[in-house]
Amino acid sequence: MSENLTQRWQAAMMDNYGTPPLTLVRGSGAEVWDAEGNRYLDLVGGIAVNALGHAHPAVVEAVTRQLQTLGHACNFYITEPPLELAEKLLELIGAPGRVYFCNSGTEANEAAFKMARRTGRSKIIACENAFHGRTMGALALTGQEPKRAPFYPLTPGVEHVPFGDVAALDAAVDADTAAVFLEPILGEAGAITPPDGYLQAARRITAERGALLVLDEVQTGIGRTGSWFAFQQAGVVPDVITLAKGLAGGMPIGACIGLGAAGELFGPGQHGSTFGGNPVCAAAALAVLRTIAEDGLLEHVTLIGKEIATSIEAMGHPLVRDISGAGLLIGIGLHEPVSAAVATAARAGGFLVNNAVPDRVRLVPPLVLTEAQAHEFLAAFPTFLDAGHA
Repeated sequence: MSENLTQRWQAAMMDNYGTPPLTLVRGSGAEVWDAEGNRYLDLVGGIAVNALGHAHPAVVEAVTRQLQTLGHACNFYITEPPLELAEKLLELIGAPGRVYFCNSGTEANEAAFKMARRTGRSKIIACENAFHGRTMGALALTGQEPKRAPFYPLTPGVEHVPFGDVAALDAAVDADTAAVFLEPILGEAGAITPPDGYLQAARRITAERGALLVLDEVQTGIGRTGSWFAFQQAGVVPDVITLAKGLAGGMPIGACIGLGAAGELFGPGQHGSTFGGNPVCAAAALAVLRTIAEDGLLEHVTLIGKEIATSIEAMGHPLVRDISGAGLLIGIGLHEPVSAAVATAARAGGFLVNNAVPDRVRLVPPLVLTEAQAHEFLAAFPTFLDAGHA
């Protein structure tokens, strides 16, 4: 069955993803099954999207109920689910602002890019190795040359500085700087955490020079690091926050949130999205936020994430160089560029992990990963490291 689907994929789909090695047909919680009936523990979670795992009853019920009530209406009309979602996000952030909904993280960053240009300044600062998306504006922000080079020229005005380097950021931000774009943790680069005090320094520098601080929480937001938003752990308040991935637990939605004066930068007609924040996706997002709160998943993520990280470190495996990240955004640094071999061995053993970059494995499982499932992975992981180390 899967061989037939693979052939059809290769014949009909563009090659931008290559040919995926696995055909999945169903999922439940943190588990998925392939076309041959093999079960896998999913530690990729749709790249941090499936916050509540697969087929969570709360999301299924919310989407079904909303589709039976009012599906798509477009932004010509007010509908209650996106309005309620915007109000809930601002409540969780704890600051006044305004919300724009779109369909993805890259669209959220495109919106933030355009908001920055509305300041009248042209210069944008982002970080080397950062990932903010692949559409043309967001790609200009992304600091990964292999992704950028085939598409030059990109949107001008973006400069990149080393992530975590306060002195470099301080030197780069000037009176013409419209915004600084930062991920609180570099997600696609393998869950790289900055030095203590980095976000606080970025807040100080941008405030001093009148630039916006834009935090890309597309991957770190919605409980991924053990708080609603990663910036809350740093004790700073940015001007703009971008969200997507886990927000609606698998339904496509993104959000660009302007706090304070930043929320007033767009006027009517200056940006928009036909599908963004439709009632169905907004209902799914409300169900995700409600479930995270009611089930105590922020505390669960903190505890189980720490247990996974400390257990891998305690293995003392010769291939493991470092452990980084927070909550259930975990990066495992390797002494050799063999993450693909580790991921292949894990898949063969019934576990899905992400070989984010050649020398780092990334774990971003559903927030509902159970303690027993975490122990199952930890017991098997040394075998996969051995396969990569051979």
